[in-house]
Amino acid sequence: MHIAVVSGSHRPKSESGKVARFVVERLRSHGMSSYLLDLGRTEIPVWQEDFWAKGVDGWDATWKDVSGHIQKADGLVIVSPEWSGMVPPLLKNFFLLCSNGELSHKPGLIVGVTSGRSGSYPVAELRMSSYKNTKLCYLPEHLIIRNVEHVLNGPEASSNEDSETRNRLDYSLELLSLYARALGPIRHEAVIARSPYPFGM
Repeated sequence: MHIAVVSGSHRPKSESGKVARFVVERLRSHGMSSYLLDLGRTEIPVWQEDFWAKGVDGWDATWKDVSGHIQKADGLVIVSPEWSGMVPPLLKNFFLLCSNGELSHKPGLIVGVTSGRSGSYPVAELRMSSYKNTKLCYLPEHLIIRNVEHVLNGPEASSNEDSETRNRLDYSLELLSLYARALGPIRHEAVIARSPYPFGM
C-alpha cells in the first residue's frame, strides 16, 4: 500500500508540514510506504491555461515528477491549515494541476490543522469543490488537529489530548488503507479507463 501525503501550507516551516511528517511515520509503522509533497518546500507551478497545451516549456520539467509520484499512490492524505477560514491557494492550485487522472477513484483523508479550536472550514471547502474534476473519493471520516503546536511533537504523547489525537489518526489511516484496497479494482475497470466524461457535472 502506497499513500501520498500532501502538506498544503506554503510556509517552509509549518505546523502542517510537521503533521504531514508525523503521518508519514505512522503510515510506515502500519507497514505502508509513502510519498510526501510539502508545498512549503517543493515549488510547483501555478496553473495557467497553457498547462493543457502539450510541449509547452516549463510544465513538464516542474510538474512531471510530482504527477508521477501522485499517480503511483493508492490513496491520499490531504493536510490543510485554515488560513482566514480557507484552504491555502497553493493547495487549491495542486488540485487544478491534477487533471490527468492522478487522483481519480482513489480514497482521500482530509486532515485539518489549526492552532486553536476551529479548523472545520477547509474540510467543508475541500469536500465541496476539490473532488469534482479530480474524481478523488473522500472518506466519510476526517480529522482536525486542534491546538497543533501542543500535539504530535515527539514519539510519545505529552497529554490526553495528544494521545487521543494520535489514536484518532491511527484509526483514520487504517480506514484509509481499507478504502484504498477496496477501490483498487474499481480503478482498473474498463468503463473508467474509457470514460468519455473527464469532468464532473
